[in-house]
Amino acid sequence: MYIKRMVQGALIAAIYAALTLLLAPIGYGLMQIRVSEALCVLPLFTPAAVPGLFVGCLLANLIAGLGIYDVVIGSLATLAAAVITLLLKKRSPWIAPLPAVIVNALAVGAMLAYLVGVGESFAVCAAYVGAGELIACYALGMPLYFALKRVNPEVFE
Repeated sequence: MYIKRMVQGALIAAIYAALTLLLAPIGYGLMQIRVSEALCVLPLFTPAAVPGLFVGCLLANLIAGLGIYDVVIGSLATLAAAVITLLLKKRSPWIAPLPAVIVNALAVGAMLAYLVGVGESFAVCAAYVGAGELIACYALGMPLYFALKRVNPEVFE
């Protein structure tokens, strides 16, 4: 079981980092639609998704992020959102993407406004990041969730 979870986490990390880097032009900056954030529903399927999402985000931010602030704050925001999503496993799946939306809007919005200095207020930065997260997590993440649930329904029983 331990090896299986390690492999799951590593695969999730690789997919997250690859998607983020492949689609980097839309995944960084003030208005970011990080397609890889659709994977934030995966803690509903396996606890291995928590470290997988964190490591994937860390790698992507190390390679193409907005500097050390993005590496630390962005990656920790993804970790916090993944942990909260795991804790919400027994709730409605429609709630599952909310931690990623809220945590990233607040944390990355603050980082962009105060540390990176994009020239916009915190409210504007948080709104833009939150909007991008809504698109990634709901428009892409929820179809992913329902497709995976259809393939492996016993995960939820």
